[in-house]
Amino acid sequence: MTQRLDFDKIEIYLIRALQTLITERSVSRAAMRLQSTQPAVSAQLKRLRALTGDPLLVRTGNAMAPTETALRLLEPATRLLQDAERIFSPRAHQRAFEPLASSTTFRIAASDYLDPLFLPELVAQLKRVAPTVRIELLPLSGAFDYRRSLAAAEVDLVIGNWLKPPEELHLGRLMTDEIVCLVAEGHPVVRAANTRAWSPERYLACEHVAPMPLHAGAHGAAPGVIDEHLASIGVSRDVMVRSAHFSLIPLMVAQSLLVLTTGRLFCSRYVDALPVRIVRCPVPFPALTYYQLWHELTHASASGRWLREQVRDVARNLSGHGMLRRAQRVSA
Repeated sequence: MTQRLDFDKIEIYLIRALQTLITERSVSRAAMRLQSTQPAVSAQLKRLRALTGDPLLVRTGNAMAPTETALRLLEPATRLLQDAERIFSPRAHQRAFEPLASSTTFRIAASDYLDPLFLPELVAQLKRVAPTVRIELLPLSGAFDYRRSLAAAEVDLVIGNWLKPPEELHLGRLMTDEIVCLVAEGHPVVRAANTRAWSPERYLACEHVAPMPLHAGAHGAAPGVIDEHLASIGVSRDVMVRSAHFSLIPLMVAQSLLVLTTGRLFCSRYVDALPVRIVRCPVPFPALTYYQLWHELTHASASGRWLREQVRDVARNLSGHGMLRRAQRVSA
């Protein structure tokens, strides 16, 4: 019973002292390597001798030499220390993600509000650098509880925009965008936008089109970031159409008097293809910020970290192209 209790009290540091003493063949040199004191290492050697029943180091002239038992213990002691490193080192136990050889399935829940080109570009990027991965894209809608799905590891990543992202999740900012209005080319506000007639009151009185709520359980007057902000300043707009198909809304705008309020980057993709115009929004809004969110479960995952880097790079690339395009239009 006593031997078992002694064995249970052996700590990793004592194994390191054993390996260092056998390797250095000197208490003083071992103390220097262990950043300890000679008396402390001498006490550890005494304890090791009692545990092994062997002197381990014996004096030969002016030096110390390891015994046959000590030499036999060197390899298992070294191996034990390496195994302990694998167990307790934050990085050692992580397998590197190899995109070219991986057949991982990535599940991403995303809105299409950021940019109509974002998801196609992301899929193209992932297939370019990791040709054998599988990708499942899920809609980010009010019926989808993304917080529960992340916590249950049912999705790896959620991409969208929130005024206040959930505090329990990790987040990475992808980009920010100016909030503008998209209207038909012949809409009366196109002329009014260049005068003082395009006022907050006139904006609020227009007929608006908006996406369905992103947040699970959202209802009432503030189902999205635009209406949330309007509610926070004590006003509301007249939303005549709500659509779950955000990418179809510009087509609806082009053929009606509906006003879409969203990010400039999204709107800019349609001005050359449809008879629509971008006008400033007369109500001041904070910048629209897009995030990727993930759970603590995948925070340290090599594949999760790699996926988030790909998402970030695609978003930055699209954002950069959008800014260049806007600059070209201003100069023209």
